[in-house]
Amino acid sequence: MSGVENGPEHGPSNPPGAGTGVPDGWERLWTPHRMAYIKGEGKPTGSGPEDGCPFCDAPALDDASGLVVARGKTAYAVLNLYPYNSGHLLVCPYRHVSEYTALDEDETAELAALTQAGIRALTDAYRPQGFNIGMNLGTVAGAGIAAHLHQHIVPRWGGDTNFMPVIGHTKVLPEMLEQTRAKLAEHWPGA
Repeated sequence: MSGVENGPEHGPSNPPGAGTGVPDGWERLWTPHRMAYIKGEGKPTGSGPEDGCPFCDAPALDDASGLVVARGKTAYAVLNLYPYNSGHLLVCPYRHVSEYTALDEDETAELAALTQAGIRALTDAYRPQGFNIGMNLGTVAGAGIAAHLHQHIVPRWGGDTNFMPVIGHTKVLPEMLEQTRAKLAEHWPGA
């Protein structure tokens, strides 16, 4: 899957992907979109909402552009731009807050309700066999964007952790994020 068309110019002497490295008998699964994550592109430049916080920016966009799946009054559900699995959702308060204990009662209740709705939508759309749900509070706890609280909903299937992420440090996702967003929005309870 090099992305090069199989035309007459690509015969045995010039296979697809020629010139992309020294032939060694290995297939390559190119994931250039991951380089933005590795380089930290799009990460906030500081801890304030005005510092490029993607969780403050996404709700200002239309749903498709922001990958927003569902909106509530105080919180919303959005696809993770760098998912662990297809359908990896994040539930975020609109308010730029880093601590779970800083949420008010309405935000806490809606975060929980959106998490339940996300589980239902993922179950209807993809039939996962389980879920990982949780928050990484603080950089040392693994939060990629610690300044804006977000809860992960990661659908899981038996065998979804195979040799690709373990050995190849590559996650194989079977559909584009735009397709996942549309499918989950269609299956969102009450949609």
